[in-house]
Amino acid sequence: MATQVTLVASAFLLVLFLPFSTSISHSHRSAAINLFATSPASLEDAYEALRVFEILGLEEKKTHVSGDACQKVLENLDSASPLKDLFYALKVNSIVKCNVNSNALKDIASRLKATVHDASTLLDIYYSIGGLVLIKDQDFNVDEYLPDVDRLFQSIKALGQSDGRWRYSSDNPESSTYAAGLAIEALAGVISLASSEIDQSKVNIVKNGIVKLFDVIEKYDDGTFYFDEKFVGEEQRSSLSATSSVVRGFTSFAAVTSGEINLPEDKILGLAKFFLGIGIPGDAKDFFDQVESLAFLETNRISIPLILSLPETVYSLTKKGQVKVKVNTVLGSAAPPLIVKLAHAFSTGAKDSAIIDSKELQYDQESGFHVLDAFPKNMDVGTYVFVFEIMLHDSGSDKVYATGGQIPVPIYVTGFIKANNAEITVADSDLGRAQTQKKLDVAGNDVVSLSANHLQKLKFSFQLTTPHGHVFKPQQAFFKLRHETKVEHIFVVGNTGKKFEIILDFLGLVEKLFYLSGRYDIELTVGDAVMENSFLRLLGHLDLDLPKAPQKAARPPPPPVDPYSRYGPKEEITHLFRAPEKKPPQNLSLIFLGLILLPSIVFLVGLLRLGANLKNFPSSTVPATFGILFHVGIAGVLLLYVLFWLKLDLFTTLKAFGLLGAFLMFVGHRILSHVAFTSTKLKAA
Repeated sequence: MATQVTLVASAFLLVLFLPFSTSISHSHRSAAINLFATSPASLEDAYEALRVFEILGLEEKKTHVSGDACQKVLENLDSASPLKDLFYALKVNSIVKCNVNSNALKDIASRLKATVHDASTLLDIYYSIGGLVLIKDQDFNVDEYLPDVDRLFQSIKALGQSDGRWRYSSDNPESSTYAAGLAIEALAGVISLASSEIDQSKVNIVKNGIVKLFDVIEKYDDGTFYFDEKFVGEEQRSSLSATSSVVRGFTSFAAVTSGEINLPEDKILGLAKFFLGIGIPGDAKDFFDQVESLAFLETNRISIPLILSLPETVYSLTKKGQVKVKVNTVLGSAAPPLIVKLAHAFSTGAKDSAIIDSKELQYDQESGFHVLDAFPKNMDVGTYVFVFEIMLHDSGSDKVYATGGQIPVPIYVTGFIKANNAEITVADSDLGRAQTQKKLDVAGNDVVSLSANHLQKLKFSFQLTTPHGHVFKPQQAFFKLRHETKVEHIFVVGNTGKKFEIILDFLGLVEKLFYLSGRYDIELTVGDAVMENSFLRLLGHLDLDLPKAPQKAARPPPPPVDPYSRYGPKEEITHLFRAPEKKPPQNLSLIFLGLILLPSIVFLVGLLRLGANLKNFPSSTVPATFGILFHVGIAGVLLLYVLFWLKLDLFTTLKAFGLLGAFLMFVGHRILSHVAFTSTKLKAA
């Protein structure tokens, strides 16, 4: 049990050493190479791979995919291809720049224009408008402008719902967050394809719809925001996919419109935290949604989020570490000139008393970190909250970047804890008079040897102090007694203010100890997440004399089974075989054998008496063959008798005899017919 609690503390420490949320790093680039290592199966997969490599700057991998991708693009840029394939073929072509004929793009544009006005579903509209936008960016010689954009704009807007979500079609009453992102992106495409300016009132309606959509955004306690998919059906999407669709939509719409979209910067920053907080997805589609969404947030016109990160949040008073803070964009690009200020810091146990107030961190231009050189002298081991604040040098940048205001970060300060004044005493229960009293050096290796009976009690106490001399209260303090039969008893060591103390009255513990007299090993376990010298210490042993257990007393539990014991040698199995049955005398067996062989002897003697010879054996080939086979069959029957006697059972013998008998009947009939025919011929002669 003590080992288990120590492992729990170690696991907690491991979690604490994990870094605070950071921007896209080298780990994402390595993961991208692994996730998109295989050849893309479709144009959609090819686009996702190329887009990820483009965002992460993996030009070599991008070039590797481009060759096969161009071939698929040229095969699918056909007016008869499905809308989705055309859309992704144009997307791939926008990255790899394949040698596409302008006439082919004109034919595709004509088809997309005709489709978008007759489309009845949001997906058809999305693919058609998206394809026309891509053609506009790839070939200026193609007329991509849409006539009657007001009607098209209104037909898309008609699918919108009052809460900011969208429907996939007018026949489908269910609304979807993912569809909202597609619709807003399609409306952005309509604006960019319009030959004249769209009515600003219609644009403002869409902006208000985006604001309403952000009113139903979900939130975690740490300031992370995300969109949940409410639509239930064939197009069910994950939160990551839905959030990615909305980010693509509102950033695309903001890029083609003027004026502001009133989205709070804390929600924009919360979206960035959501994508960064999921780590590195193991699915290629999720990885693409994460990276592309961060790329859109990196360049969006509303508010570019800045990410404050710490390489570590655990600092040691022993090693005198430094608090380092870095500020980057979501893709790891350098932030504009700014100041990082530690607004205040407080202990989690005393939030009202600040240990640091308004301290500016020093910027190290070489490493790019903002550094707090040293901890305040009054900072002891424990858990703290550091509240950082980012202030931009250029006041105009406040409208461009989202800094997040005051950013609280949990900080864990560790140190070496001193254990002293340890004392263990055996005293009488009634008088309280000490019979044995010994001091211990908990940090050393000395052990004590004690003895007691059920009329006495054991008292153990010790003190823990921090590097600054304050009383330290660990998360774990356990006192263990382990009997020589491996039965363990664990007691929590109580805190009396300045020291830790436990008193065991053996008279009241006889039932819990199962009346087991004998030797008990004494162990002390002390552990804490901020304690650098957590320990499990053998203090010594206790010879305990307890009364004999009554008949109805509880029995000690069976000793724990070692899970690895099943791989050890097994217990030897001894088996007593049945005694063999009594056999007849040897002489009787030989007489019986002679009686069995007697018919064969009589048969041979009979043949000699009858004058058997081979003179009448057929000389012709066919009759001679049947004659030989007949005698072979007779020999086979005799052999079958022998095998039945030695090893075969009755059923197997009968099956074999049935086959052999049929064979004998056939060849016997043929040879006997020949003999009869020869005899008749001789008599006639």
